[in-house]
Amino acid sequence: MNLFDRDKKFIWHPFTQMKVADAPIHIESGRGAMLFGSDGKSYIDAISSWWVNIHGHANAYIASAIAEQATKLEQVIFAGFTHSPAINLAERLVNLLGSPFSKVFFSDNGSTCVEVAVKMALQYWYNQGVTEKTILIAFENAYHGDTFGAMSVSGKSTFNKPFQKHLFEVVHIPLPTDENLDQVVAQLRDVGKEQNVAAFIFEPLIQGAAGMLMYKPAHLNKLIAVAKENSILCIADEVMTGFGRTGKIFAIDYLEEKPDIICLSKGITGGFMPLGVTVCTETIFQAFYSDEKQKAFFHGHSYTANPLACAAANASLDLLIKDNCQHQIQLIAASHATFALRIRNHKSVKNIRQQGTVLAFDIDTQEDTSYFNSISKEMYTYFISKGVLLRPLGNVVYIMPPYCITQQELEAVYVVIEDFLATLKFR
Repeated sequence: MNLFDRDKKFIWHPFTQMKVADAPIHIESGRGAMLFGSDGKSYIDAISSWWVNIHGHANAYIASAIAEQATKLEQVIFAGFTHSPAINLAERLVNLLGSPFSKVFFSDNGSTCVEVAVKMALQYWYNQGVTEKTILIAFENAYHGDTFGAMSVSGKSTFNKPFQKHLFEVVHIPLPTDENLDQVVAQLRDVGKEQNVAAFIFEPLIQGAAGMLMYKPAHLNKLIAVAKENSILCIADEVMTGFGRTGKIFAIDYLEEKPDIICLSKGITGGFMPLGVTVCTETIFQAFYSDEKQKAFFHGHSYTANPLACAAANASLDLLIKDNCQHQIQLIAASHATFALRIRNHKSVKNIRQQGTVLAFDIDTQEDTSYFNSISKEMYTYFISKGVLLRPLGNVVYIMPPYCITQQELEAVYVVIEDFLATLKFR
């Protein structure tokens, strides 16, 4: 039985209708922005393998840090024990985030760090006897993960429709724009006046899975201010936007108003190991700091603060804060801006948008903009056939490359997109 038959027999792939799916591409290795298949073909990874490989594949520095840590300590229970990689990482994250953050809670991935944040916010009020604060506010079209709490605060969609009756109550408000800002602010203020809202959760500046929808820092500042006026905790889900994606280390670095809790994952380890962290303010922490054991935060995972993952995260941070990496981030942003000018007048392109290293635009079809737009499969197949990994969100094309991508590789991605756009002229 060959590799593809064995894969089909034993593996259930994510976000995949297995009955009609094409055979998956078997990748043997990766290096930098490149992936190398067992069939001898190579691919430019223009989406950082679901947004995680910020420094590219098989980065020698991160690999070495993991290997060194593996000879010392690979895992230890994190209840009643600690270790240097976790201590170093927590200290560095708090210092990078700055005021008002002070405490780091470790988990395993993006969904779980959101789950932690939601539970933390709800218990914050519960520990103080404010039992009526149980409602959460989130944006329409939000995506915060696939566990039940994360699904609850996500927008209603095909992805979570089978589970709707099992999800808890959340009020969804529109993403703010120049046109609707006053209405969105008024809606948030009206909901907040009920005094039963525990927290407002948001993806700052970019809604990723919703189609790379982008909005202004000034608008988010206004909403956070309104939330704080109404004693509503604010949770920033930076699972995708963290670690340089928006042009700054964190998307909240663009804000004057700061959240109470922030969720970080994906790029945190440079794509080497699963890891999530939820960072909160001292005010949040103090609501759990008590002589009463019942007020403790009873949450944890077997691999909480895994030493290998923490070592990878520390190594990834070493690379991220270096001048050459920050320079690369700015070069990618500038290249995206230039490419956006190249395609802005194409009749099939609309709504070009960019934030830092993320560039997105819609393909104008006869269908609505949607994850299930039929052109998605056609585009994906075309890009892969040309040696470029781009995974359109329906008719939304986006580029989110690793920071190590070369200008030659980035230009190759742009050219393949332009070549596809050229095929649309004859429809």
